[in-house]
Amino acid sequence: MEYILLIVGFALLIKGADFFMDGASSIARALMVPSIVIGLTLVSLGTSAPEAAVSITAGLRGSSDISLGNVIGSNIFNLLAVIGCAALVRQIPLQKGILSRDIPVSILSTGILLVMMMNGGISRMEGLCLLACIVIYMIVLVVNALRNRTEESEEKPLPIPLSLFYVVIGAGAIILGGQLVVNNATVIALHFGMSETLVGLTIVAIGTSLPELVTSVMAAKKGDSGIALGNAIGSCIFNTFFIVGISSSLTPIKVDMNLVADIIILIGINALVFIFCWTKKQVSRLEGVILVGLYIAYTAYIIMRSYSMLPTFSF
Repeated sequence: MEYILLIVGFALLIKGADFFMDGASSIARALMVPSIVIGLTLVSLGTSAPEAAVSITAGLRGSSDISLGNVIGSNIFNLLAVIGCAALVRQIPLQKGILSRDIPVSILSTGILLVMMMNGGISRMEGLCLLACIVIYMIVLVVNALRNRTEESEEKPLPIPLSLFYVVIGAGAIILGGQLVVNNATVIALHFGMSETLVGLTIVAIGTSLPELVTSVMAAKKGDSGIALGNAIGSCIFNTFFIVGISSSLTPIKVDMNLVADIIILIGINALVFIFCWTKKQVSRLEGVILVGLYIAYTAYIIMRSYSMLPTFSF
C-alpha cells in the first residue's frame, strides 16, 4: 500500500506543480516580463513547490535528514540531470544575467548553507537569515523585470481568475502530495534498512525534481533557453534560501554530517556549470552528456556510502 500511496503522492506533486506553473506563467505573460525572469521566479517557484512541501512536512515531523537531504539532492539533480538533459535536447545559449548574477548567487547560497551546517544544525535565526536572502534576491529580479519588459507574447495568457484558480488548485495538490511522499518514503526506507539521508538524496529528491526536469526539457525543445536554464538555477537558489530557511525557522534542523560531503560536492557542481557557461556562453550537448554522467556517478557514490562501502565524514 505504501508504494501505491508514494506513486500517488509523486503524481499529485507533478500535476500540482504543472497547474501552479501554468497559472503563474500566465500571470507573468500578462505582465510582459522576460522569459529568463519568468524562469528564475514564477516557474522556478512553481517547480520547486514539491521540494518545499516535502521538506517543510519532513521538518515538522522531525525527519530533518529527509528535509535537508531533499534540498541538497534536488539541487544536485537540477544542476546535473536537469541542465544536462535539457542540453542533450538542444544546446542552451546563455541569457543576460545568468552568468553575472544567478549562478554566482547559487554558489553563494550553497557556501552559506555549508557554513551553517558545520555547527551540526541550522537554527531558527539562521533560517530567518536565509529567508532574508531570498527576499533580497527576489526584489532584485522584480526590479530587473520592471526595467526589461518585453512586448506581448504571441501566446495569450489565461484569464486572471482562471490563472489564480490554477495556482490555488496546484498548491493544494502539492501540499497533499508532499505529505504522502514523506510519510510513505520513510516507511519504505525503514523497511529496507535505508537511511533517511539516502532516501532524501535519491528517491525524494528525484521525485520532487521531476517538474524541473520536464519543464526545462520541454523549454529547451521549444528553444526557450531562458526558462530551460533559469528554471534549474532559480530552483536551486529558491531551494536553499527559501525551503531550508522556512523549514529551519519553523523547526531547527539537525544536520547529518555526511551531508557536508554532499554540500561540498554541490559547490563543485555549481562551479562546473559556471565554467561550462563561461567558456562558450552556452551549455553544449557534449557538456550535457558530462553532466548526466556525473549525476549517475554521484548516485552510485551515495548508495555505496550509505551501505558503508565508502568512508563517511565526521567532524
